[in-house]
Amino acid sequence: MVEVALFVAGMLVWTFLEYSIHGWLSHTFRTFAMPLHAVHHRDASAVFTVRAWMPIAVVWTVLVVLFRWTPGIIVFSGAVAGFVAYEIAHYRIHFRRPRTSIEDYLRSRHLVHHDYPERCFGVTSAIWDLAFGTEPMGPEVTALCESMRSRPPLTGRTNLYKLKNYILPFSLVMSVARHKRTK
Repeated sequence: MVEVALFVAGMLVWTFLEYSIHGWLSHTFRTFAMPLHAVHHRDASAVFTVRAWMPIAVVWTVLVVLFRWTPGIIVFSGAVAGFVAYEIAHYRIHFRRPRTSIEDYLRSRHLVHHDYPERCFGVTSAIWDLAFGTEPMGPEVTALCESMRSRPPLTGRTNLYKLKNYILPFSLVMSVARHKRTK
């Protein structure tokens, strides 16, 4: 039971990281993330953060190997699961019609963000937008979300095809490292 609570805590940690990365690093302050995120605002089909997948996978794997299934690793695993949920939700928001009322809510909020980039930074949760005042309130949020519901999903391909550009160099680095260890 404790492990489940730690994992859920990690997923909640992810919602804060998501808000911080998206709201502060990608919109508020001039950081390395701002130009990377600007690509998605120019082309909404660039939905995946493929450059983050390999480092996150490597860090998670190394930590699990070194520390096994300790409380810190369980929390970190929950945060990683939150990131995976974010990637799936973000794809569905842009490329699929909502199947549930929760998907409809998340989709309409995120589309509001695309029209009003200083609002609705949370993709998988509104909790931090509410906490930091970036969530429209009352009738305003209802009207903004309602205005987004008629927008059709995107068609065409996503930026997922670019993953091969990150896997190949990573594979080469790992191959060289393995070769050096066997000498």
